[in-house]
Amino acid sequence: MRISILGAGAWGTALAAAVATRHETLLWARDAAQAGQIAQSGLNERYLPGVALPTTLRVGADLDAALAHAEDGLVVIATPMSGLREMLARCAAVDAGLWWLCKGFEAGSGALGHEVAREVAPAERVGVLSGPSFALEVARGRPTALVAASTDEALREQAVEAFHGEALRIYTSDDPVGVEVGGAVKNVIAIATGICDGMGLGLNARAALITRGLAEMTRLGLALGARAETFMGLSGLGDLVLTATGDLSRNRQVGLQLARGLALPEVLRALGHVAEGVYSASTVLARAQALGVDMPLTGAVVAVLDGRLTPMQAVERLMQREAKAEIAPG
Repeated sequence: MRISILGAGAWGTALAAAVATRHETLLWARDAAQAGQIAQSGLNERYLPGVALPTTLRVGADLDAALAHAEDGLVVIATPMSGLREMLARCAAVDAGLWWLCKGFEAGSGALGHEVAREVAPAERVGVLSGPSFALEVARGRPTALVAASTDEALREQAVEAFHGEALRIYTSDDPVGVEVGGAVKNVIAIATGICDGMGLGLNARAALITRGLAEMTRLGLALGARAETFMGLSGLGDLVLTATGDLSRNRQVGLQLARGLALPEVLRALGHVAEGVYSASTVLARAQALGVDMPLTGAVVAVLDGRLTPMQAVERLMQREAKAEIAPG
């Protein structure tokens, strides 16, 4: 199968490395200098330092050539959420299945990936590839399980053929809404968990926060038309646990540094990579409020990111909330 992966960040490069030994794979980088460096050295030193890429992996900066390469195969969009709309529009003319890796809500429109695709490329076969996956571990061939979600059954099976291998296990889902909500909200809860751990609040607090974060994620997903069981799977609970507790998590690192008193701009400069939760938190909250969905943890994260509350004030506000039933009746 011919596969083009658009975006040479950590995750795009890692997935390209995982599939290039079995399929004709081309990794597209927006920056020609970066593409040349990767092609010449066989390394993506900026995003995956020290990880040797397969010699079979092709790398280039010509987007038209990358799209032509994937004709009758698959295109995987590995840009941040902010670039999804542009890339979907560029891909609409190619006869290939389209997948994206980004997780979050689009700034401004508040749209999830499938909603952007419905607007920009309504006739295309599309899906989202998500789940608990640190790019560095995928690139190193560590065992990883992902979920390929699409309403197109044939496209789901094509994803299994493309990505399923010795170290990468692919499950399928016909609930892209739930998979995308899980991928978006877990980043926000990971920031909250980082704050919790950075403040030294303890393991009890961490467990409570992750559990209540899962409840918030599920409530929003159900309001958007997802199925409850999706949130107990890889793209819900699985991705939440990984991102909230793993030290490779950028969103968790943001929370840890905020708890230590660093200002958000300073945290993001030091991070050097995109932490999607920072950019999507306010949009998650706005969509929840529009639907009448209560998301107090998300609201607290937004208040801290905006500088309206300190981490300690956010904790105090959450702890002062009125007692209620854990599971609402009915």
